[in-house]
Amino acid sequence: MTDFHWRPMRESDLDGVAAVAAIAFPGHFEERACFAERLALFPDGCFVLAAPDGIIGYLIAYPWAPGAIPPLNSLLGSLPATAEAVYLHDLALHPDARGQGAARPMIERLAANLRSLGTRQIALVAVNGSVPFWQTMGFAPVHDDPSLTGKLQSYGGDATYLTRPL
Repeated sequence: MTDFHWRPMRESDLDGVAAVAAIAFPGHFEERACFAERLALFPDGCFVLAAPDGIIGYLIAYPWAPGAIPPLNSLLGSLPATAEAVYLHDLALHPDARGQGAARPMIERLAANLRSLGTRQIALVAVNGSVPFWQTMGFAPVHDDPSLTGKLQSYGGDATYLTRPL
């Protein structure tokens, strides 16, 4: 399957986003309302990987304080007025779309967009053994911040906080 492309997320995509999330992150459930709120708060950080038969991936990112990790399956309420960092909440691909080079172009597109806004870094929490993948995308684990330990607990035992400077 290579007939897909990244485009800005629309409200009509949210059911497809929630379906991909359920497959990609079965142990990290988030309600559709969480995706809808992030789209409403920061549409410039919400994208879908669209295929002829529907949504096969998505990326959600938004301004957030460095070192802060939003709890899973929770509404944010609002975003910081200014933030030097952007939190990459999710990058999820349906298993049929994995391994085809779809992620890197979107990560680089996001990085370029954020640099133009003056953002200094992208941060994320890697789960499901994905640290090596994120390292190939230019992210590095943050190991020297003990305050992150408690924040990562709800993400599972292998959760790792990573950052990428811009």
